Amino acid sequence: MILVPWWAVVLAVVAVIALVAALLASATATRLNRMHVRTDLARASLEAALGRRGAVARAAYPELGADVARAESRRLTAADAHARADAENTLNAKLAEAMQANPPEPALAIELHDATTRVELARRFYNDAVTDTRMLRTRPLVRGLRLAGTAPIPEYFDVSVGTPQSP
Repeated sequence: MILVPWWAVVLAVVAVIALVAALLASATATRLNRMHVRTDLARASLEAALGRRGAVARAAYPELGADVARAESRRLTAADAHARADAENTLNAKLAEAMQANPPEPALAIELHDATTRVELARRFYNDAVTDTRMLRTRPLVRGLRLAGTAPIPEYFDVSVGTPQSP
């Protein structure tokens, strides 16, 4: 019978526990990275949808060109989505006023409705990605091992997008 020293058994158990912990940390870090990539892609999609809606709003109401430009000049970043959201809320209010005062021609109204619907969908996808990323970042393993690194915590994009009535 082969006798194994007790310290070798303890060392083997500690090594197995360390290996499992390292694999768990690696898998969590990979998942967190994928969540950040998903959030970045959703943010890019949201920015594209906002840009398209801005172009349609500018075509339908040229007098809103300065407001559209002001909203588009604010970048939608992970750490500060509020500046762009405030600019978009201002644009939404002015667009709603313009639509009540002077409804656009039917083709532009349909295009504006479609663009606004796409903004709403992109906003939902972005906020869902932010929720998932933030939930993963609050886990003790992620916080304790600082797996998020220096990546900023993504912020929600809160904008009131009222879908204009299609003709």
